Amino acid sequence: MSSADPAADLDGDLRAAHDAPLLLCSGGPSSGHRCTLCPVTGPASSPFPPGFFDRQDDGDDPAFYDSPRFVTHLDEPAIAAVSALYAELAVTGDVLDLMSSWVSHLPTPPRSLTALGLNADELAANPMATSAVVHDLNAEPTLPFADSSFDAVLNCVSVDYLTRPVEVYAEVARVLRPGGVSVCTFSNRCFPTKAVRGWLATDDPTHCAVVATYHRTAGGFDEPVAEQRLDGRRSDPLWAVWARRS
Repeated sequence: MSSADPAADLDGDLRAAHDAPLLLCSGGPSSGHRCTLCPVTGPASSPFPPGFFDRQDDGDDPAFYDSPRFVTHLDEPAIAAVSALYAELAVTGDVLDLMSSWVSHLPTPPRSLTALGLNADELAANPMATSAVVHDLNAEPTLPFADSSFDAVLNCVSVDYLTRPVEVYAEVARVLRPGGVSVCTFSNRCFPTKAVRGWLATDDPTHCAVVATYHRTAGGFDEPVAEQRLDGRRSDPLWAVWARRS
């Protein structure tokens, strides 16, 4: 029987779709603790329950983002933590920033930065971008780039809006060079009407497992790594999941 809380029902459905816990975290909720991600043991064809990718507002995404928003969606300590992670992972060379905006939070400009997003004005204002592509990943997950075009693909605080993420991350694997890295960072802020229902129904550790499952199900990646980079006591919390191209 369903409970009165549909979010709780969906969270339970997600966990029931796996034979083991989605995420086993060692240590307490302190900055930088490493999490051991469990393998996906549910059906590979449908690791997410029905309704997971529904949204309250399923209207046109380009229309929603039509007006530029020259704001940051993280506070300064969290932005610094994103930049520090990019430095640790040696994000350089040719970089693709998915669902990008007017700032990409890289510590130094890479050889090239392709900013892909929905608002042309925001992308044009990105000082590190060497090229900009207006592209709606929910309408068309196929990336308009050749195979093995990039050394890194980034997604900062936007993975929760993807309605076809496994298709997108299969494309990320295709455009990454061998050994290249896919990096997702996220916090506890979002546009709730545009975030998928499964994201809103689950907690931060489960979000790590969700993003790891996107990569595993897409294929072409080594085992993902998840870390809590900031615990949120003095700033926005920050979690990260990354995986290397096999």
